[in-house]
Amino acid sequence: MYKHTQIGWPWLVVLGVLILFFVYGAYVGILYPYWIPLICILLLIAVCMIIFPSLTVTGDDDLIEVRFTPGLIKKKFRFEEIESARPVRNRWWYGWGIRKIPGGWLFNVAGLDAVELLMKNGRIYRIGTDEPQILSEFIQRKLNEGKE
Repeated sequence: MYKHTQIGWPWLVVLGVLILFFVYGAYVGILYPYWIPLICILLLIAVCMIIFPSLTVTGDDDLIEVRFTPGLIKKKFRFEEIESARPVRNRWWYGWGIRKIPGGWLFNVAGLDAVELLMKNGRIYRIGTDEPQILSEFIQRKLNEGKE
């Protein structure tokens, strides 16, 4: 079994600062003419903070599951569909959240480290993690068990 949760601290800090800025601006009145778009932005930020605060990766004998807390968005990868896994470093501009990146898809909440899954159908997925070596070794061990 494998289970690890990475908290997206940078994501939460940036969004928290933006919320404080908007609340302060509304309080002192400098944002008054823009209150309707700001309320929409605050709602969007609040939704992002609810959907993407952390990323939990779990693994068992059959699959790896990537789940953004609270579990509304998740993706499962069956070991029988994975060709290989390796630790990689993402470009900073790939960002956080769910992203289309060159060659595949990225699931990330913080940092630049990830594990790249090469699927047997040629697709590529990257799972952001702060322990890429451990996750990669777990997946490779499960892939090797399946070959025996």
